[in-house]
Amino acid sequence: MSDNEDYDDVQFDSSAVIAGSEGGGLNTPGLIAPGSSNGSISGGSSPAGRSYDDVRAPIESEPPSPHGRRKSVQVHLERTAKKGRYVLTADDPEIRRILRHGLEKEQASRGLQHPPRSRFRDLVFTRQFSTFDRQNSRSSDSPFRGWFTLFWLCMALLLVRVAAKNWKLYGSVLGGNEIWNMMFERDVIVLGLTDGAMCAATAFGFLLQKAVLNGYLTWERSGYIIEHVWQTLYLGAVLYWTIYREWPWTHTIFTVLHCMVFLMKQHSYSFYNGYLSQVYRRKRLLEQKLQELAEKEPTVSRPNSPVATSFEMPQTENLRHRRRSSSSNKASTNLLGERSALSTIAKAVESGEPLDSEQLEAFSGVIRDEIEALSSELRGKATSDRAAYPNNLTLANFADWTVLPTLVYELEYPRQERINWWYVLEKTAATFGIIWVMIVVSQAYIYPPVAETVRMKEAGMTLQERTREFPWIVSDILFPLLLEQILTWYLIWECILNVLAELTRFADRGFYGDWWNSVSFDQYARDWNRPVHNFLLRHVYHSSISSWHLSKSSATFVTFLLSALVHELVMFCLFKKVRGYLFAMQLLQVPLVSLSRTRLLKGRTILGNVVFWIGLFVGPSFITSLYLIV
Repeated sequence: MSDNEDYDDVQFDSSAVIAGSEGGGLNTPGLIAPGSSNGSISGGSSPAGRSYDDVRAPIESEPPSPHGRRKSVQVHLERTAKKGRYVLTADDPEIRRILRHGLEKEQASRGLQHPPRSRFRDLVFTRQFSTFDRQNSRSSDSPFRGWFTLFWLCMALLLVRVAAKNWKLYGSVLGGNEIWNMMFERDVIVLGLTDGAMCAATAFGFLLQKAVLNGYLTWERSGYIIEHVWQTLYLGAVLYWTIYREWPWTHTIFTVLHCMVFLMKQHSYSFYNGYLSQVYRRKRLLEQKLQELAEKEPTVSRPNSPVATSFEMPQTENLRHRRRSSSSNKASTNLLGERSALSTIAKAVESGEPLDSEQLEAFSGVIRDEIEALSSELRGKATSDRAAYPNNLTLANFADWTVLPTLVYELEYPRQERINWWYVLEKTAATFGIIWVMIVVSQAYIYPPVAETVRMKEAGMTLQERTREFPWIVSDILFPLLLEQILTWYLIWECILNVLAELTRFADRGFYGDWWNSVSFDQYARDWNRPVHNFLLRHVYHSSISSWHLSKSSATFVTFLLSALVHELVMFCLFKKVRGYLFAMQLLQVPLVSLSRTRLLKGRTILGNVVFWIGLFVGPSFITSLYLIV
């Protein structure tokens, strides 16, 4: 019970008791924390890391309800010395038996140094619209919708102003048009073919999983190594191709970023299905053991062998409660090497020792429970067995996954009933319209200062001389880069992803949160790009904890480190040099996150939001100017 809760003054309300009602307790499976041996349960005393099987027990002394559940359990609530803390005591023999089973299970699990952790973080996909989508009722009814209208009106007037200025200076509304020529002057067809080749090459992961399923190799021994090598070669080949073709930055950035998307999709598909392949192998092994038990003839008397007697009563009665089927060993295929009841059962079956009928029944029950749990794991979020592993390993499923606007593979996603083609047309038109606005802004406000830095280097100006121009370059691109950043975000996460979602009937469109209200950079990292955040959360942060046994702080640092390396790689592709400015700025977010949790900023939402916007406002132009000048 919480310290904020105080039941000392609570009065009994007879109207709150409904005849025949069913409460928590034994009516529903739950977690029961082991208390003292006399049947007491201390509120809030359950230690972290303990896991207990669901329990449901009939009471012989009480007539069963029509639903086979107990209607009530008599308990006593006793005060403790600490306000808001109570001891819940139940003088009930069935409660005592359940607590005894929990204590036995706790003692059996003390051999584990660390509590079991799940291999993959479970993400929930729901039906939702993106924030700025007109189908979102909250957006359409927002009191700030006028600001949204004002923003696009300002963009329209900006285009008119730029067009008028270009007509005055160049005699054309397009002006010098260097950005447009850079994008479409050369290798446009080659760029499209390259993108198609990158997409087709991702089928390697599908073929690898088919090989794993058919037994040509195992994921835990060689499959994941092959996948890592392939992903490295895939990335290296794409980077080499962009350098070899001497593409302009527009072609290079598009190709490299799309390559990163395909890499994350390949990784998620391969590693999740690789994990399921191990679960599938474990299930088949247990089915074989179950078949062997079914073929065994029970002995008439209780066997006296060491293996068999290790399951003497009452242990045999408690096998199902002692089964530790944690998600960390659901992928284990070494039954004899586990520290679980299944390991002892496997040893008993392998030894060939005789077993009586009671032991055979208990062993079979434990194995059947484990097989049922593994079958549930193989189904995942699928609503039918047709989408469960290994039925999901089809070319159609892989092709569908490739175009879905998500980077986290699941067996099934929420879908819409039909495609709204007018909506597709609307978002497609918005996509091309925003691209045109971005070209105009880049041509008018970003290209001139960038070209000036190039001329300074070509003129042989020293670093000291170029550094004097640094503040002016920063100020020249300050507002244009912020505008381009916002437009790029809106283009991808509001327009392009919604087009893909509509075409694939993908219903979960929570591609971003209200990142503009962020009070810290970790909140911004979570909200501005939900697909990448979910990928990093499952396959980097959570996997590093479960696989490498890192602490949460270490896993957080690893996640930021990987993100910083990828950002610096993009800067290398853009400027063709390694400086590490963006890498350092990305890692600087780690202490800034810690600072946001101190007394200086914690709870001060306005101050935190101001600090966030200053960083987002000044950071891009400052870093870009460093790469241009130095």
